[in-house]
Amino acid sequence: MNAFIPVTAVHFGQEIEDAVLQVLRSGMLAQGPVVGELERLFAEVCGVPHAVAVNNGTTALVLSLELQDLQPGDEVVTSAFTFIATVNAALEAGATLRFADIDVDDFCISPDATASVLTPSTRVLLPVHLYGQMCDAPGFRRLADAHDLALIEDAAQAIGSRVDGQAAGSFGLGCFSLYATKNVTSAEGGMVTTSDDALADRMRLLRNQGMRARYQYEVAGHNYRLSDLAAAVAVPQMRRIDQTTAQRQANARRLTDELAGLDGVTTPIVKPGRTHVWHQYTVRVDADVARCSRDELMTRLHDLGVGSGVYYPRPCYQYPSYRDHPRVQWQSLPNTEKAAAEVLSLPVHPFLSDSDLSRIGEAVRKVMS
Repeated sequence: MNAFIPVTAVHFGQEIEDAVLQVLRSGMLAQGPVVGELERLFAEVCGVPHAVAVNNGTTALVLSLELQDLQPGDEVVTSAFTFIATVNAALEAGATLRFADIDVDDFCISPDATASVLTPSTRVLLPVHLYGQMCDAPGFRRLADAHDLALIEDAAQAIGSRVDGQAAGSFGLGCFSLYATKNVTSAEGGMVTTSDDALADRMRLLRNQGMRARYQYEVAGHNYRLSDLAAAVAVPQMRRIDQTTAQRQANARRLTDELAGLDGVTTPIVKPGRTHVWHQYTVRVDADVARCSRDELMTRLHDLGVGSGVYYPRPCYQYPSYRDHPRVQWQSLPNTEKAAAEVLSLPVHPFLSDSDLSRIGEAVRKVMS
């Protein structure tokens, strides 16, 4: 019997085991030189002078928003089609949230949609690069500059992705996640990238209890540090990120070929000028045209030994805890709601074999043909 193909998979080899053991044996488990090496590699990939490691991706967002000195009533504009951490971070930072609608071809909010919901209280643009493909970051940079707004990129799923040759995390403050299922993982971890020397310095203070040196407190800070133990898991992955990204891209091309021509199934696209790193391979299932619904397809794929996942099943504003929140301003967003009803992510991780990719394609075709 064929093994079940999970939608995500994490395999650690000898190189990572050796790196972790080296840290364990060193006795230096907390933030130290291995974190520094991870930051160096991250900054290099993103094409910026500074990368500041923190303990998770949500913290990266909170820290970036804290740098904006938000006042009561200040608004952050973001996507409602995202993991809830984007929303939680803005609320934790004291912001009022306002949502822009997405484009259904790349699942990201656009500068035009965002411009339409700006108010005199808007202070931060927080676009989300979803599934491994960047939004129109150059357009957001122009919009932010035109209205004197801060630009923070939620790049949690987009390490190594580019638009017009420029990397995610280099247009504004870039916030990345190193969660267990990400393209590069440290189990838990995050990173903020910037070209601003002063912001990088302040972030390093804030993540370490506001200390410039031991017991030299300059600001009221936090414990947002990443450990050397966690960094040791991620450093070897960073050193081969080009290889693993290329494998994900090859797998995505194969899946698109396998699924071509299926009625009601729209395969994902790579928009002109962009580089997709395929954190997720996400199709859309139009229940009015397809042989079955998205949810039925997911169930039947599981029965055939193929994992899949819905990222994300509802817009953030449809959950009561946010819909009724006094600092969440929302209205119905048709493209966001359409995507939430149609998206299904299939396995695209770099550990898929040729036969796995064939099985995925055959399983979808069996259900949908």
